[in-house]
Amino acid sequence: MYLSLFFTFFRIGILTFGGGYTVLPLLQKETVEKKQWISQLEVIDYYAVGQCLPGMIGVNAAILIGYKVKGRGGSVAAAAGFAMPSLLIILAIASLIQNIAGLPVVQSAFAGIRVAVCALVVNAIYTMAQKAIINPITAVLALAVFIAAVWLQVSPVPLVIAAAAAGLILSMREGKLGRKTQAAPNGGDKDTDEESQAGEEQ
Repeated sequence: MYLSLFFTFFRIGILTFGGGYTVLPLLQKETVEKKQWISQLEVIDYYAVGQCLPGMIGVNAAILIGYKVKGRGGSVAAAAGFAMPSLLIILAIASLIQNIAGLPVVQSAFAGIRVAVCALVVNAIYTMAQKAIINPITAVLALAVFIAAVWLQVSPVPLVIAAAAAGLILSMREGKLGRKTQAAPNGGDKDTDEESQAGEEQ
């Protein structure tokens, strides 16, 4: 299992271009669809937590997923696998980057990669939205966070914390409504049902 974690995240790491946001569709593909280690909702949760923590989003998410699969050793294997491609590639090109970065062929390649990255991010957003935006309240919350992040330039950390608080409040509210419904399964008031039963006895 440790080797499977290592090579799975090695494959994710070597195919991740453009930063932490592009790792999400690869995480979904490898850990949810292929390996079925975690669920779709879990990968979104781990990604959100990884974004709030210091360090690279991809490495943080790898540590969380590795721990879920195989404990502390799984965290080490997943993090090492994810970081290894970048380490090897950077060491290989560190002495050459100044000479090749300005070449037209390299610039053209990076331009194509940026377009592909945009498509991957849009696909990840669409997939996440299908699972996360499930009613008008969550749609309003998503829009509010988007406006705060894009136009108001609010840091992601307070936005995620505020969204978590909103989720807790909504969950508690739904729990109370559920208990009320359970107390009166026929849709009527409990006191009204008791009065009806008393009338029938008389």
